[in-house]
Amino acid sequence: MIVIMMLLAVLGGATLSVQAAINGRLGSQVGVLKSAFLTFSVGALVTALLIFYFEPVQTVTLLDVPKWQLMGAMLGVPYIVIMVVAVQRIGTGIATVAVIFGQLAMSMLIDHFGWLGNASIHFTYTRLGAVVCLGIALYFIYSSSKAATVNA
Repeated sequence: MIVIMMLLAVLGGATLSVQAAINGRLGSQVGVLKSAFLTFSVGALVTALLIFYFEPVQTVTLLDVPKWQLMGAMLGVPYIVIMVVAVQRIGTGIATVAVIFGQLAMSMLIDHFGWLGNASIHFTYTRLGAVVCLGIALYFIYSSSKAATVNA
């Protein structure tokens, strides 16, 4: 089951990169905020249909949960807007690796301190090595993109 979940997460990451590339082009033609609006409108419609047809009945509603938990919905907006702008300027690869670097660093802090009600998973040198390797990958991807642009 763990392997399946990891493969699904990789697939989710791949779809985010495709979404970023498409939204970057769309944003350059119709505007950043219109592109973000379309993403959230279509996403809301598809999710509403999924809820209607597939979501099992829950004992708790969105009105019953602590209000800070609803903040997660708002955090998608800056991500989409930032990616639409960033992809236009630095490309899909650099923008995506930079996002993953930010995700990895913040997720390790959340894990280590058990923030937001998550189980505590302590920071190790192995985890530090992963962050450093991703930082190095970001540097090399940026450097090679910069060199390719100069040589073009």
